[in-house]
Amino acid sequence: MEAKTKDLAHRRERLHRLVDDMNEGELDTVETFVEFVRERGDTLLRKLMKAPHDDEPVTEQEEAGVREAWGDYEAGRVQSLEEV
Repeated sequence: MEAKTKDLAHRRERLHRLVDDMNEGELDTVETFVEFVRERGDTLLRKLMKAPHDDEPVTEQEEAGVREAWGDYEAGRVQSLEEV
């Protein structure tokens, strides 16, 4: 098997393992993202991958917002894209 084909097969197997370990909420999110990438995200994804690294320092207010958001997520205080 060619090296590139082996690498692709390995990556697909890894993705399958990751998906198999996800809970229902994570699956919903990943499904939506994958559908987006397949339908129209390829150009966006390439642009994001080429974007320069954000080297601005994170403020205390931003860190607090991230902690609050994760707390909401972990407590189930979230809405699906369909609900929004």
